[in-house]
Amino acid sequence: MPSNHAADLIDVTKNYGIGEGAVTALDHVSIRFAAGTFTAIMGPSGSGKSSLLQCAAGLDNPTSGQVLLAGVDVGQLNEQDRTVLRRDHVGFVFQSFNLVGSLTAAQNVELPLRIGRRRLSKSVLEDALRIVGLEDRSTHKPSELSGGQQQRVALARAMVTRPEVLFADEPTGALDSATSHDVLALLRDLVDQQGQTVVMVTHDADAASYADRVIFLVDGVVSEILDLDSQPRQHQQRADSATRIAAQMTQVGA
Repeated sequence: MPSNHAADLIDVTKNYGIGEGAVTALDHVSIRFAAGTFTAIMGPSGSGKSSLLQCAAGLDNPTSGQVLLAGVDVGQLNEQDRTVLRRDHVGFVFQSFNLVGSLTAAQNVELPLRIGRRRLSKSVLEDALRIVGLEDRSTHKPSELSGGQQQRVALARAMVTRPEVLFADEPTGALDSATSHDVLALLRDLVDQQGQTVVMVTHDADAASYADRVIFLVDGVVSEILDLDSQPRQHQQRADSATRIAAQMTQVGA
Protein backbone atom coordinates (compact mmCIF):
# COMPACT_ATOMS: atom_id res chain seq x y z
CA MET A 1 0.00 0.00 0.00
CA PRO A 2 1.34 3.46 -0.79
CA SER A 3 2.70 5.14 2.29
CA ASN A 4 0.30 8.05 1.98
CA HIS A 5 -2.74 5.81 2.46
CA ALA A 6 -3.90 4.96 5.97
CA ALA A 7 -6.48 2.41 4.81
CA ASP A 8 -7.59 0.69 1.61
CA LEU A 9 -10.67 -1.25 0.61
CA ILE A 10 -9.98 -3.16 -2.59
CA ASP A 11 -12.93 -4.75 -4.44
CA VAL A 12 -14.68 -5.50 -1.14
CA THR A 13 -17.96 -7.40 -1.12
CA LYS A 14 -19.89 -8.19 2.05
CA ASN A 15 -22.81 -10.62 2.00
CA TYR A 16 -25.06 -11.61 4.88
CA GLY A 17 -26.88 -14.92 4.74
CA ILE A 18 -26.78 -17.56 2.04
CA GLY A 19 -28.95 -18.71 -0.84
CA GLU A 20 -32.05 -16.81 -1.87
CA GLY A 21 -32.13 -14.95 1.43
CA ALA A 22 -28.62 -13.52 1.05
CA VAL A 23 -28.23 -9.75 1.28
CA THR A 24 -25.34 -7.87 -0.32
CA ALA A 25 -24.33 -5.00 1.97
CA LEU A 26 -21.23 -4.02 -0.02
CA ASP A 27 -20.85 -4.76 -3.71
CA HIS A 28 -17.26 -4.62 -5.04
CA VAL A 29 -16.36 -1.42 -3.20
CA SER A 30 -12.90 0.10 -3.66
CA ILE A 31 -11.97 3.17 -1.59
CA ARG A 32 -8.66 4.62 -0.48
CA PHE A 33 -8.37 6.79 2.60
CA ALA A 34 -5.36 9.05 2.30
CA ALA A 35 -3.40 9.81 5.45
CA GLY A 36 -4.30 13.14 7.06
CA THR A 37 -7.70 13.48 5.40
CA PHE A 38 -11.30 13.61 6.63
CA THR A 39 -13.84 11.44 4.78
CA ALA A 40 -17.59 11.37 5.43
CA ILE A 41 -19.66 8.33 4.43
CA MET A 42 -23.33 8.98 3.68
CA GLY A 43 -26.28 7.07 2.28
CA PRO A 44 -29.82 5.94 3.04
CA SER A 45 -30.64 3.31 5.62
CA GLY A 46 -29.42 -0.07 4.40
CA SER A 47 -26.93 1.44 1.96
CA GLY A 48 -23.96 -0.34 3.55
CA LYS A 49 -22.45 2.50 5.63
CA SER A 50 -22.07 0.47 8.81
CA SER A 51 -20.79 -2.58 6.95
CA LEU A 52 -18.18 -0.43 5.23
CA LEU A 53 -17.04 1.02 8.55
CA GLN A 54 -16.87 -2.39 10.22
CA CYS A 55 -14.91 -3.97 7.36
CA ALA A 56 -12.57 -0.98 7.01
CA ALA A 57 -11.85 -1.03 10.75
CA GLY A 58 -11.17 -4.76 10.84
CA LEU A 59 -14.21 -5.45 13.01
CA ASP A 60 -15.82 -7.68 10.39
CA ASN A 61 -14.52 -9.81 7.54
CA PRO A 62 -15.54 -9.04 3.96
CA THR A 63 -16.94 -11.92 1.95
CA SER A 64 -14.37 -11.15 -0.72
CA GLY A 65 -11.83 -8.47 -1.50
CA GLN A 66 -9.01 -7.00 0.52
CA VAL A 67 -8.74 -4.57 3.43
CA LEU A 68 -5.42 -2.91 4.26
CA LEU A 69 -4.87 -1.07 7.54
CA ALA A 70 -1.56 0.62 8.31
CA GLY A 71 -0.14 -1.28 5.34
CA VAL A 72 -1.24 -4.66 6.73
CA ASP A 73 -3.62 -7.05 4.95
CA VAL A 74 -6.23 -7.62 7.65
CA GLY A 75 -7.50 -10.78 6.01
CA GLN A 76 -4.16 -12.49 6.53
CA LEU A 77 -4.22 -12.02 10.31
CA ASN A 78 -5.54 -14.36 12.95
CA GLU A 79 -7.98 -12.94 15.50
CA GLN A 80 -5.30 -12.23 18.09
CA ASP A 81 -3.10 -10.32 15.64
CA ARG A 82 -6.13 -8.47 14.33
CA THR A 83 -7.02 -7.37 17.85
CA VAL A 84 -3.49 -6.05 18.33
CA LEU A 85 -3.66 -4.21 15.00
CA ARG A 86 -6.93 -2.51 15.98
CA ARG A 87 -5.61 -1.65 19.43
CA ASP A 88 -2.41 -0.10 18.12
CA HIS A 89 -3.52 1.50 14.85
CA VAL A 90 -7.27 2.16 14.97
CA GLY A 91 -9.41 4.50 17.05
CA PHE A 92 -13.19 4.32 17.44
CA VAL A 93 -15.80 6.90 18.39
CA PHE A 94 -19.50 6.08 18.48
CA GLN A 95 -22.79 7.91 18.90
CA SER A 96 -23.06 6.51 22.43
CA PHE A 97 -20.01 7.63 24.34
CA ASN A 98 -19.33 4.19 25.88
CA LEU A 99 -17.71 5.62 28.99
CA VAL A 100 -17.51 3.76 32.29
CA GLY A 101 -19.57 5.76 34.76
CA SER A 102 -17.50 4.86 37.82
CA LEU A 103 -14.23 6.05 36.26
CA THR A 104 -12.90 9.58 35.88
CA ALA A 105 -12.24 11.16 32.49
CA ALA A 106 -8.53 10.36 32.80
CA GLN A 107 -9.25 6.75 33.80
CA ASN A 108 -11.64 6.32 30.87
CA VAL A 109 -9.00 7.62 28.47
CA GLU A 110 -6.37 5.18 29.69
CA LEU A 111 -8.73 2.20 30.12
CA PRO A 112 -8.07 0.53 26.71
CA LEU A 113 -4.34 0.61 27.33
CA ARG A 114 -4.74 -0.84 30.80
CA ILE A 115 -6.86 -3.65 29.37
CA GLY A 116 -4.07 -4.26 26.87
CA ARG A 117 -1.56 -4.23 29.76
CA ARG A 118 0.26 -1.23 28.36
CA ARG A 119 1.65 1.60 30.43
CA LEU A 120 0.62 5.17 29.68
CA SER A 121 2.86 7.99 30.77
CA LYS A 122 1.29 10.88 32.63
CA SER A 123 2.45 13.31 29.94
CA VAL A 124 0.76 11.35 27.15
CA LEU A 125 -2.49 11.19 29.12
CA GLU A 126 -2.35 14.91 29.89
CA ASP A 127 -1.62 15.68 26.24
CA ALA A 128 -4.63 13.63 25.09
CA LEU A 129 -6.94 15.54 27.43
CA ARG A 130 -5.35 18.87 26.48
CA ILE A 131 -5.94 18.26 22.77
CA VAL A 132 -9.67 17.83 23.40
CA GLY A 133 -9.78 20.77 25.80
CA LEU A 134 -10.47 18.79 28.98
CA GLU A 135 -7.23 19.10 30.89
CA ASP A 136 -9.20 20.70 33.75
CA ARG A 137 -11.81 17.92 33.82
CA SER A 138 -9.51 14.92 34.23
CA THR A 139 -10.91 13.95 37.64
CA HIS A 140 -14.57 14.37 36.69
CA LYS A 141 -16.79 11.33 36.14
CA PRO A 142 -19.15 11.11 33.13
CA SER A 143 -22.16 12.17 35.21
CA GLU A 144 -20.32 15.41 35.97
CA LEU A 145 -19.71 16.17 32.29
CA SER A 146 -21.96 17.47 29.53
CA GLY A 147 -22.72 15.33 26.48
CA GLY A 148 -20.17 17.21 24.42
CA GLN A 149 -17.52 16.81 27.12
CA GLN A 150 -18.24 13.08 27.32
CA GLN A 151 -17.76 12.77 23.58
CA ARG A 152 -14.47 14.66 23.92
CA VAL A 153 -13.37 12.10 26.50
CA ALA A 154 -14.29 9.38 24.01
CA LEU A 155 -12.20 11.18 21.37
CA ALA A 156 -9.22 11.44 23.73
CA ARG A 157 -9.55 7.72 24.49
CA ALA A 158 -9.59 6.94 20.77
CA MET A 159 -6.62 9.22 20.06
CA VAL A 160 -4.34 8.32 22.97
CA THR A 161 -2.64 5.54 20.98
CA ARG A 162 -2.07 7.90 18.02
CA PRO A 163 -4.00 5.61 15.64
CA GLU A 164 -3.47 5.47 11.90
CA VAL A 165 -7.22 5.92 11.37
CA LEU A 166 -9.99 7.26 13.57
CA PHE A 167 -13.38 5.74 12.68
CA ALA A 168 -16.41 7.70 13.88
CA ASP A 169 -19.94 6.28 13.65
CA GLU A 170 -22.51 9.10 13.93
CA PRO A 171 -20.33 10.83 16.58
CA THR A 172 -22.70 13.79 16.95
CA GLY A 173 -25.96 11.86 16.74
CA ALA A 174 -26.70 12.29 20.46
CA LEU A 175 -25.64 15.95 20.66
CA ASP A 176 -27.39 19.26 20.09
CA SER A 177 -26.34 21.45 17.16
CA ALA A 178 -24.02 23.75 19.11
CA THR A 179 -22.24 20.86 20.84
CA SER A 180 -22.08 18.97 17.54
CA HIS A 181 -20.26 21.91 16.00
CA ASP A 182 -17.67 21.83 18.79
CA VAL A 183 -17.02 18.09 18.34
CA LEU A 184 -16.85 18.36 14.54
CA ALA A 185 -14.51 21.34 14.77
CA LEU A 186 -12.29 19.24 17.03
CA LEU A 187 -12.26 16.40 14.49
CA ARG A 188 -11.37 18.94 11.79
CA ASP A 189 -8.53 20.29 13.95
CA LEU A 190 -7.21 16.78 14.56
CA VAL A 191 -6.89 16.38 10.80
CA ASP A 192 -5.44 19.83 10.15
CA GLN A 193 -3.17 20.15 13.18
CA GLN A 194 -2.30 16.54 14.07
CA GLY A 195 -2.39 14.93 10.62
CA GLN A 196 -5.05 12.47 11.80
CA THR A 197 -7.01 10.38 9.31
CA VAL A 198 -10.75 10.43 10.06
CA VAL A 199 -13.49 8.31 8.48
CA MET A 200 -16.96 9.30 9.69
CA VAL A 201 -20.37 7.81 8.99
CA THR A 202 -23.11 10.43 9.23
CA HIS A 203 -26.61 11.19 7.98
CA ASP A 204 -26.18 14.92 8.56
CA ALA A 205 -25.12 17.14 5.64
CA ASP A 206 -23.85 19.82 8.01
CA ALA A 207 -21.63 17.30 9.79
CA ALA A 208 -20.33 16.01 6.46
CA SER A 209 -19.44 19.57 5.42
CA TYR A 210 -16.46 19.42 7.80
CA ALA A 211 -14.91 16.64 5.69
CA ASP A 212 -12.56 16.84 2.72
CA ARG A 213 -14.76 14.54 0.67
CA VAL A 214 -18.11 12.81 0.95
CA ILE A 215 -18.68 9.29 -0.32
CA PHE A 216 -22.30 8.37 -1.06
CA LEU A 217 -23.35 4.72 -0.85
CA VAL A 218 -26.52 3.35 -2.41
CA ASP A 219 -27.37 -0.35 -2.23
CA GLY A 220 -23.81 -1.25 -1.28
CA VAL A 221 -22.24 0.60 -4.20
CA VAL A 222 -20.29 3.86 -4.26
CA SER A 223 -22.74 6.09 -6.09
CA GLU A 224 -20.97 9.45 -5.94
CA ILE A 225 -17.86 11.06 -4.47
CA LEU A 226 -18.06 14.76 -3.68
CA ASP A 227 -14.73 16.50 -3.16
CA LEU A 228 -14.75 19.51 -0.85
CA ASP A 229 -12.08 22.12 -0.17
CA SER A 230 -9.52 20.48 2.12
CA GLN A 231 -8.53 23.77 3.71
CA PRO A 232 -10.19 24.92 6.97
CA ARG A 233 -13.50 26.55 6.11
CA GLN A 234 -15.37 29.45 7.61
CA HIS A 235 -19.02 29.19 8.56
CA GLN A 236 -20.40 30.39 5.23
CA GLN A 237 -18.16 28.04 3.28
CA ARG A 238 -19.31 25.13 5.44
CA ALA A 239 -22.91 26.17 4.92
CA ASP A 240 -22.34 26.22 1.16
CA SER A 241 -20.73 22.79 1.36
CA ALA A 242 -23.67 21.46 3.38
CA THR A 243 -26.03 22.77 0.70
CA ARG A 244 -24.03 20.99 -1.99
CA ILE A 245 -24.05 17.78 0.03
CA ALA A 246 -27.81 17.98 0.66
CA ALA A 247 -28.41 18.49 -3.06
CA GLN A 248 -26.19 15.51 -3.88
CA MET A 249 -28.01 13.38 -1.33
CA THR A 250 -31.26 14.11 -3.11
CA GLN A 251 -29.77 13.12 -6.46
CA VAL A 252 -28.42 9.77 -5.21
CA GLY A 253 -31.59 8.97 -3.26
CA ALA A 254 -30.08 9.42 0.16
